[in-house]
Amino acid sequence: MLNRRILRIKAFKAVYSYTENQSVTLKELESQLDRSLESVRDLYLFLLCSVNAVTAEAGERIEAAKGKFNPTEEEQHPNMKFTRNLIAPLLEDDPDFGKLIQKKKFSWDQYDVLVRNLYESVRSKDYFADYMASGADNTLAEDAELWCRIFEEEFEDNEKLEEILEELSIWWNDDLAYALSWCCRTMLDLGKGRCWNLPPLFMSDLDRSGSKQSDHAFVVKLLRTAYSGFDRYISQIAEITPKWDRSRICATDLALIVCGLAESESCPEIAPKVTINEYVEISKYYSTPESRAFVNGILDKLINKR
Repeated sequence: MLNRRILRIKAFKAVYSYTENQSVTLKELESQLDRSLESVRDLYLFLLCSVNAVTAEAGERIEAAKGKFNPTEEEQHPNMKFTRNLIAPLLEDDPDFGKLIQKKKFSWDQYDVLVRNLYESVRSKDYFADYMASGADNTLAEDAELWCRIFEEEFEDNEKLEEILEELSIWWNDDLAYALSWCCRTMLDLGKGRCWNLPPLFMSDLDRSGSKQSDHAFVVKLLRTAYSGFDRYISQIAEITPKWDRSRICATDLALIVCGLAESESCPEIAPKVTINEYVEISKYYSTPESRAFVNGILDKLINKR
């Protein structure tokens, strides 16, 4: 599930914690790393639960309208296509999915306002109108495509959702886009008639040939090397920046550079250009506008002179 970019980001955040507070032990950082890695998959599971929550909301709306004193013709004979989508029962009836959700205690019941808002937003969109008008019979492929659109267009940049995620986990807001991409991937698999399976935590677990280093080993080695070599890396940075004052450098940039140096040292099989580019890209999302050039320049000098 987790690709190398996500692993680098998670390691960088752990190193950033150490940059800010060097009383943190390696064991504590590794524990933080493990929890943050698993949190991505937990968020993916939580988001999948919304399928049944939103579907149930639609059904409740229809039943309430039918129960009016004087319902309209449309309310008496509603379009049931969305409430009968084939994706919701696939997840609801899947025993493995159900057990995991129960174990994690994930539920959208207490977020009824968000669910109502999500459904209202979905109902207002042209893609939903086209879906509802496309015919009475549901197909897996069409229903899966609809849920992909919902995940893509209704969940990102949703302030109410972001508030809830922030309350539930310190990591979830940063992980939202990636978890949503896996929700869409799952929808497409279900649309092709495949059964739901919990994604392995690391992408390397899908490589049954064992032809490359496991992703778990990669990220643990990266963190341990950054931790053990932290002071040495700081000295190397100081050597090539005579006017450098650590108190004036952004802690985010410092953590990014340390991670880049640690990766170059612990994983020499990775091309220096790849390592440098990865941390420059991460800097675009987590640091200042000037960081890209700074991180690139320092890493280029220190890695390529080895």
